[in-house]
Amino acid sequence: MSSEQLPAEATSSKPLRVAVVGAGPAGFYATEALLKAREDVSVDLFDRLPTPYGLVRFGVAPDHQKIKSVTRLYERALNDSRTRLFGNVELGRDVTHDDLQRHYHAVLYAVGSANDRRLGLPGEDLAGSHSATEFVAWYNGHPDYCDATFPLDATDVVVIGMGNVAIDVTRILAKGHQELAVTDMADHALEELKGSAALRITMIGRRGPAEAKFTTKELRELGELLNADIEVAAEELELTPESAAAAAADATTAKNVEVLNAFAQQQPSGKPRTVALRFLLSPVELLGSDRVTAVKVERNELVATDDGYIRAVGSGEFETIPAQLVFRSVGYRGSALGGLPFDERRGVIPNVDGRVVGDGVVGEQGQPLAGTYVAGWIKRGPSGVIGTNKADAMQSATALLEDFDAGRLAKSDRSALELPAIDELLASRGARPLNAEAWFALDQEELAAGVAQGRPRVKRVRWAELVDEPSGGND
Repeated sequence: MSSEQLPAEATSSKPLRVAVVGAGPAGFYATEALLKAREDVSVDLFDRLPTPYGLVRFGVAPDHQKIKSVTRLYERALNDSRTRLFGNVELGRDVTHDDLQRHYHAVLYAVGSANDRRLGLPGEDLAGSHSATEFVAWYNGHPDYCDATFPLDATDVVVIGMGNVAIDVTRILAKGHQELAVTDMADHALEELKGSAALRITMIGRRGPAEAKFTTKELRELGELLNADIEVAAEELELTPESAAAAAADATTAKNVEVLNAFAQQQPSGKPRTVALRFLLSPVELLGSDRVTAVKVERNELVATDDGYIRAVGSGEFETIPAQLVFRSVGYRGSALGGLPFDERRGVIPNVDGRVVGDGVVGEQGQPLAGTYVAGWIKRGPSGVIGTNKADAMQSATALLEDFDAGRLAKSDRSALELPAIDELLASRGARPLNAEAWFALDQEELAAGVAQGRPRVKRVRWAELVDEPSGGND
């Protein structure tokens, strides 16, 4: 489309102004897509946390530094003169949806799915029962979790779940101090894990090996641990005809099954810890009085439904697995945001191709909320890896640009779109936003501290260190 064909709003001298809420992977991919699409875009990135990058900083395991290199792409967006970062600005506290709607042509939410799913089992709230989300945030230095405590005197640990997060938690618990001390793990976690008494870490999944959700690379790492032997029972790897067909149709699943069968043939070599992978088990109760002492599980059988889904059905046969520490890793869900519809069943904001719709039902062609978009997990649910968010965010950015070009994002209050307006609003509410300059200064300090210790970086983890010490506004 040529500039002569665009509506007056799109061709005015005023740039398209977009607020992106959530400075994690989805937010950065959406920003990148907008900046690449046209020169007249300016993007303000908002995040509740003082530091950007979301799950890359606080979710990716500290021993997976290669994955974190994706932030170099995000830095490119932060260095673009059309982008501004507003860290330490919280939706609902410092700014509202209505505020953003007034000050920008469009608002795109990329806030992720931060809440973990519960099991809903007796004993789930006993001491020693925790979410994997909490543990991951703790060892990665999330400022909300740096004072969390875990009973690391446990000799037996059970991790409930068969995804990559469950593997991350298991691997971190199985590694020795020397292996972790060369990572960017938060200092407080390094110190606490040095005294970990864990001898046996057991991952359990309710279905079979063909239904597990981990990637092959993550799985293989469990068999390469310097500090732990791998243990897999061959009888739990037997596939039903339906599971075998699923494995044959998917290369990753087939490779996972192959790796697991190789694990089952390995003999223990006398390493100090053991990682055990158990399949076809559903937890039914966490046992203990004042503290978890064991997990009661029921053995399952797999049944294929008419629509092809392979379901786990309890057999009535039970087993008790000792555990003084339990981590649940059974998925995430999003939270409702003030002023926006929410699908409680799926834990996402209802949308069609990234356009937020007002009927609260996912998948139906509801009436779009003008100028409101979503990307990432809050759009589609917690699925995929970091890179999955790129195409997802591009789809949402495309929808936003189409609506702008069609004149559906016109604003009556043009003065609110002026650059200083949002800054003045935040100042009037006592907000203390941290910009890209402040982040880059902190980044360099952390990297330099890491060099001195032979580590990738040494993270600052407390709110006071992150908010009070860095300087920089959005002048």
